[in-house]
Amino acid sequence: MRHRAFTLVELLVVISIIALLAAISFPLFSRIRERAKSIACRANIHELLVSLTVYDNQHQSLPNGFELKEKVKPPGGYLGSSSWDTPGWWWFHFAGVIRDKSRAGTKLLQCPSKRLDDPALNADPLCGNYGANRALCKVPLTSSRGLYRDDFAGAPLSITSLKQPGSTLLISDSGYSLICWWNATADPPYSLDPGYIEDTSYVPGLEINKDKILKTGQAADAIGGRHPNKTINVGFADGHADPKPANDLLVEKTEDGRYTNTRLWLGQ
Repeated sequence: MRHRAFTLVELLVVISIIALLAAISFPLFSRIRERAKSIACRANIHELLVSLTVYDNQHQSLPNGFELKEKVKPPGGYLGSSSWDTPGWWWFHFAGVIRDKSRAGTKLLQCPSKRLDDPALNADPLCGNYGANRALCKVPLTSSRGLYRDDFAGAPLSITSLKQPGSTLLISDSGYSLICWWNATADPPYSLDPGYIEDTSYVPGLEINKDKILKTGQAADAIGGRHPNKTINVGFADGHADPKPANDLLVEKTEDGRYTNTRLWLGQ
């Protein structure tokens, strides 16, 4: 028995249907993939919150955000680039996230959704991943630049000292390993120096970032955002993590010189 072959018209119709289905499916698969990355990112932040909370329980305070220790190397050695990062111990070293030279700890520090176009920045675990709130994880006076000494230097805070830990940012998607409310406002109290990579820290997707001076390779992440609908993952001091619109973290200067939304950042 002879089988009838497809005519050219039938073949074109089948190809058109397949092309149409593909056109419909690819954006859907892309959205599913991006949502999966966002969920994985939030899981990372939750794990980091656990480490920070355990440290707080053991020491009655959160760890220092950074401490300059050039003679004593942290577990696994210094992280970052010798071209722009200061060698020292970071909050994740103190919290035991990195215990040795294995990749387990640094993998936890990597946001799967970051969008850094510079290969050198992209390879730096301190850039374009997660940042601890400098107002809580303060930096010792001896390790802090003068610019930050009045507000963000000294002994780190304890979670129990916060009035509203459930609404106080402890860690979030960030342009650098430390972040503070100065990085979330167009009018910080002091001029930040883009020559220092810590000063180019940002909230990914925040509207004001289009006017910031950024390093080459940061624009897509800072301006375009990291997760669907320009949301970011935020870990709060009580241990829970939620997605938030980036602009929910915006701090604005009022006509009388005060700043809005600082309670989220300062826990007061």
